[in-house]
Amino acid sequence: MENMKSKVMTLGNKLAPRMGGDRKAAFVEAWSIVKAGGLGLAVKGVSFGNRQEALRRLASYRPQDVRAVLVPEPSNPIDPAAVAVMVGVQRGRGLYRLGYVPREAALVVTVLRGLPSLHLVDGTTRGARLVLGV
Repeated sequence: MENMKSKVMTLGNKLAPRMGGDRKAAFVEAWSIVKAGGLGLAVKGVSFGNRQEALRRLASYRPQDVRAVLVPEPSNPIDPAAVAVMVGVQRGRGLYRLGYVPREAALVVTVLRGLPSLHLVDGTTRGARLVLGV
């Protein structure tokens, strides 16, 4: 229980300044994320280009062999707050841009970037979900 409280306090304190200083809302958000064991997000843009093929290929690997990295894109001409979801296979060559974190979750994800271990789950042709574990 103490470890969970510590995680909530750490995450809440990081979220508060980015939520306009609303500490109560920040700790409510932090509690829900920690209680759930992480934050699940739908990856946006997975139907663009060859991303469906990438999802089909990723589905052939065990989930623990697929890694995901969040990369802020401040020079993105459409959305300077965009956060790309880059995926790859353990011991594979390079990373592939699978899509983007939903715009409404980019703030929370930016805060979580230093804390989570990332896992890509449900990598089907319907889409992809990213789970950020805390």
